[in-house]
Amino acid sequence: MADLTWRPAPRSRLTAASPPRSPKWRLLPSAVVLGVVAVTVLVVPLFVELNEQYVDLAIANRPPSAAHLFGTDELGRDVLLRCVYALRVSLTVGVVAAVISAVAGTAVGALAGSIGGWFDRIVMRVVDAIASVPHLLLGIVIVAILRPSLSAVIISIALTHWLTAARIVRSEVLSLRTRPFIDAAIMGGATRLQVMTRHLLPNVAPQVLLATTLMVPHAVWHETALSFLGLGLPPHAASIGNMINDAQRSLLIGGWWMSLAPGLLLIVTTLAVSGVSGVWRDRLNPKRRTELTW
Repeated sequence: MADLTWRPAPRSRLTAASPPRSPKWRLLPSAVVLGVVAVTVLVVPLFVELNEQYVDLAIANRPPSAAHLFGTDELGRDVLLRCVYALRVSLTVGVVAAVISAVAGTAVGALAGSIGGWFDRIVMRVVDAIASVPHLLLGIVIVAILRPSLSAVIISIALTHWLTAARIVRSEVLSLRTRPFIDAAIMGGATRLQVMTRHLLPNVAPQVLLATTLMVPHAVWHETALSFLGLGLPPHAASIGNMINDAQRSLLIGGWWMSLAPGLLLIVTTLAVSGVSGVWRDRLNPKRRTELTW
C-alpha cells in the first residue's frame, strides 16, 4: 500500500532563498592593488628623483636581480623604473580620456533623451554609425590625422569611447521622463533646462560615474595598442606599448622579462580597476547581483 504521509519537498540549492554573496572577496584585493599602484605611480616619483631614461650599456640585458627587480633592457635602463613611469602615463591618458568621453556622452545622451523626436532619432543613428567602426581602426585614423602625440592619443580615445555614455544617459533620461516628479516639475513651471539640470542629470550621475570608471581600463588598453603600433607617444618615452614593442627584439635573445614586466603590470592594474567597478555596479543594481549569485 502506498505511503500517503505528507513530507515537505526538498529545497533546491539554486532556488533556496539565501542572501547573496558579499562582494568583499573582489573589492579587497582590487582595492589593495589599486592602492599600491596609486602610491607607486603617483607618490614615489615625487620624492624619488630617478631618471627612467638613464642609459648604462655596462648592465644591458641583465635578468631580474636584487639590484634590478625587473631586470634591465637593451640600453641598460631599469625596467621597473620605466614601468612605473609608463603606467603613470597610461593611467593619466586613461583617466583624462574617460572623463572627456563621459562629459561628451552625457551631454549628447541628455539632449537626445530630453528633446526626443527627430533629434533623438538622428543622434542615435549617428551613434550607431560611429559604433559600427572598430574603435582601434577609428583611433588609428584620428591619430594619423592629428600626428602621433599624447594629446592626439587622448583625443582619439575620447572620440571613440563617448558612445557608451551617450546610450546609457539617453536610456536613463527616457525612463526618468515618465516619472511623476518630472511631471510635477513641469507643471510647477520648470523649463526644459531646469528639468535637465535639477532632476535628470543628478539621477543619472551614478550611472555616468560607473561608466567612466569602466572606460578607464579600456582607454588604457587603447593607448597601449596605439603606442605598440608606433602611433602613440614618441619611441623614447616610457609607455607600456613602447616597452612591449621594444621588447620584441629582446625575446629572440632570451630577454623575456622586458615584455613580461610591463604586460603583467598592465593586466593586474586593469583587472583591479575592473574589480572595483564590478563591485560598484553590483551595489547600484543589487537585483542583478542576486540573479547572478548561485
